[in-house]
Amino acid sequence: MGAEPDVFRAGDVVEIIKISRRQLQYWAQTDLVRPSIVTPGGHGRYTFEDLVALKTAKRLIDAGVSVQRIRTTIRSLRETLPAVQRPLAELVLVATGDVVLVFRDGAAFDAVSGQEWVFEVAQFQREIEAWKRSVDQPPLPVTPRRIRPVRSRDRTA
Repeated sequence: MGAEPDVFRAGDVVEIIKISRRQLQYWAQTDLVRPSIVTPGGHGRYTFEDLVALKTAKRLIDAGVSVQRIRTTIRSLRETLPAVQRPLAELVLVATGDVVLVFRDGAAFDAVSGQEWVFEVAQFQREIEAWKRSVDQPPLPVTPRRIRPVRSRDRTA
């Protein structure tokens, strides 16, 4: 029999994440972050993964991302990455303004549009080298030019 995972009551979560009880309830009711466990009495119990998702949501909000944008982000990521069940807990997300970037497999992309934001410089260099070979042109010779000193003009008032 395996050890039971730690679970946290709402009061503990409020202290750990530094959000209000009302905010926690609202996030659960609106499906931003729901508790993974609900007791027979209807009380939510949060797992460590839930705490990660809650902390991520709070940090995104603190960085200026609207709750609506976070919801849109979650929806888009679930469509784009169907294997990811809990984007706020499973992915590395970074806020830049109201844009949420996802870092995954060495790339960064906008969570909503999917637009790639970072490209691999080494790969780009290989593409340029391939382009050079395809045009089959020798590089232009570099000829030294004589540099003339620039003289400042006298300015008299």
